[in-house]
Amino acid sequence: MRAFVVPVLRRLTLLVALLAIVLVAVDLLPGNAARSALGRDADQAELLAKERELGLDRAVPIQFWHWFCGVLTGDFGQTARGTSIGALLADKFPQTLLLGGIALVLTVVLSLALGCWWAMRPDAVGARALQPATTVSVAVPEFVCGTLLILVFSLATGLLPAVTLTGPSGFPAGPEMLILPVLALAIPQIGWNTRIVRSALLDVATAPHVESAVLEGLPPRSVLLRHLLPFAVPTIVAGYATSVGMLFGGALVVETLFNYPGVGAVLAGSVADRDTATVAAVVALTAIVIMVLLAAADFARTWATRGAR
Repeated sequence: MRAFVVPVLRRLTLLVALLAIVLVAVDLLPGNAARSALGRDADQAELLAKERELGLDRAVPIQFWHWFCGVLTGDFGQTARGTSIGALLADKFPQTLLLGGIALVLTVVLSLALGCWWAMRPDAVGARALQPATTVSVAVPEFVCGTLLILVFSLATGLLPAVTLTGPSGFPAGPEMLILPVLALAIPQIGWNTRIVRSALLDVATAPHVESAVLEGLPPRSVLLRHLLPFAVPTIVAGYATSVGMLFGGALVVETLFNYPGVGAVLAGSVADRDTATVAAVVALTAIVIMVLLAAADFARTWATRGAR
């Protein structure tokens, strides 16, 4: 139990420190939320009144304390333009969860399949191609991958839309709108986790119980499912846990690239407006989702480790 609780407490502490750093970083940018909300034509009196309304006349630590106390009660406050931050996130965050969730599922399924195949059939032509393919995919950032996908599948061939059109529900108008954003997110993580799966299986393959299973003439599928995968799961799950943060963090960039209707646009707009409360709320909500998934990964890794023993 302690091995599970201590990492959670450590992550919560890091989250609070991260939010404080975000608040200070946005405050150091030129301009402020009051000026962005009122425009350039506002006089000094209007500007000072708006700063008092938003609490910008107080010191940054006091601003952070008041905002953080509100978050603990479920109140994220309001944007500089008077919109409820909680309502804004409730409207946009499900779309980001959809994008990141699909990318995570695709990453798990494809990397597990490719990694197992690569480890079991290293001399196959396709397996040999995975070495350079995974190296390139890991090295290419999400926004570069997304740009290349747009060039090939939208501008050159016209097969898929380059931007996301929104339906009446606020979600993408059709499933084809999700293909390129999901691929831009998933491809780097598929390459990374394919290599992790292969390495984990090859490490376990030298264990005595695996060699005994091979000498007994068990079919490769049985060796993989019963003697390799169960002992490689802790390492594989650790790789997927790392990808959780990369996927949801990268989603904010990919959403901007594809005009996807998630919190990426909210974050970009709030940074432009110097709206510290909205920026911190987006970071907090995204970090909480990542922490929950990391906690689930820790639990799965602990369970798998005990099962392997």
